[in-house]
Amino acid sequence: MMTGPDDLYLAQEDGGMPTTLAGGSAPGESGVSVLSVRFHGGAHLSATLRQHLVCFQMSQQLAFECRMAGRVLHHAPPAGSLAVCPAGIDCAADASGSLDAILVVIDPGRLALAAAEDSTPEARLIEKLAGYDKALLDLAWNLALESANGYPNGPLFWNEVASRFIDALVVRHTTAYESRARGMLGKDMLDRLRDYVHAHLDEPIGVEALAQLAGRSPFHFTRVFTRSIGVTPHRYVVHLRLQRAIELVRDGRFGFAEIAARTGFADQSHLSRWVRRVHGVSLGQLAP
Repeated sequence: MMTGPDDLYLAQEDGGMPTTLAGGSAPGESGVSVLSVRFHGGAHLSATLRQHLVCFQMSQQLAFECRMAGRVLHHAPPAGSLAVCPAGIDCAADASGSLDAILVVIDPGRLALAAAEDSTPEARLIEKLAGYDKALLDLAWNLALESANGYPNGPLFWNEVASRFIDALVVRHTTAYESRARGMLGKDMLDRLRDYVHAHLDEPIGVEALAQLAGRSPFHFTRVFTRSIGVTPHRYVVHLRLQRAIELVRDGRFGFAEIAARTGFADQSHLSRWVRRVHGVSLGQLAP
């Protein structure tokens, strides 16, 4: 069973596809999708992904052979245990016996953006053949239930759970390089750029101004910024504008048109389109 645009292969003991219990992502740009599957008789997974993958084994202890980046582990992980496979890493697993699994796929750019917001722009997801994280498991289970039931709590709930999942990965499953990689933005520079955007949120902000602050040409700055943060400078500015706009909408003291003006959107319609695109809901659904 080939799943999605990446090379993810799933098969059960008879060589057929496992049963899909749930799969997909709610409207919006959460950067997270989920696949819940049931394998009969045995399980095989192999992948080399352009996205990060976190796998949860949901059944009672079974014998597993797990392989990742040349390392091999033979073990019998308990129900709820996880494996973390960063983008670009070869990973595979074989198990004897029937089992359920939840696979959570995360966009690397979304993880990089969350790490940058946590002031750790150089954080990198840690390869993990086996581990346990109860809070992360609960979030994955919520995502799987939402998907299985057709997103009954709406896109905003999905996006909030997805954001919490990514934030938990950043806090507990990443590591920062001891020295900044060449051609990457450091924490101090990112802080200066973020402070500048916040200070000029109600004004036009071009890449030229940000590049000048970083002491680089606009072309070189755009490449370095995108490599470091996972999104272009323009999308980062929109991200911060939208973040503040949502805070003001939930505060309830200003009308939508005034909020759009205060956060640098052309008008209410422009703000509404971005809210719908990123969060999958209308402005009215964000209001208290």
